[in-house]
Amino acid sequence: MSERFIFTRYRTRCYHCGEDAPQIIKAVSTQAQVICSACGATRIFIPRFENTETIGICTPIGCYDVWNIEAAGRCKNCGVTGPHDLAIGCNHFTTRCRNCGYAHFYRFNLEYMGKCPVSETDEVNAPRAP
Repeated sequence: MSERFIFTRYRTRCYHCGEDAPQIIKAVSTQAQVICSACGATRIFIPRFENTETIGICTPIGCYDVWNIEAAGRCKNCGVTGPHDLAIGCNHFTTRCRNCGYAHFYRFNLEYMGKCPVSETDEVNAPRAP
């Protein structure tokens, strides 16, 4: 994700590990990610559609609380770097530029755990290093 659109943190309880930890939030044109800084649980969202005609947020309520966050970012529509409204649910992720109303709507695509559950001292079934 080399394009830098939205990059922020939001402290809340992780849906996976239950820790009160910062959730790292990244969004670019091609995808959005929410990553737990404690356990590495990652949710990836892919673009659903973009809209410049209707001002609003389209994020249906899901199985977790919807996060309503303000983050700074550079709008790809108007080019202004300024506040964007984020609404993040379990199945949807929305960004909206406060300057021009341009919105990105993403849908949930993939979830994975980013940290290896095997510690360095645990035995694994693999060849020993030379």
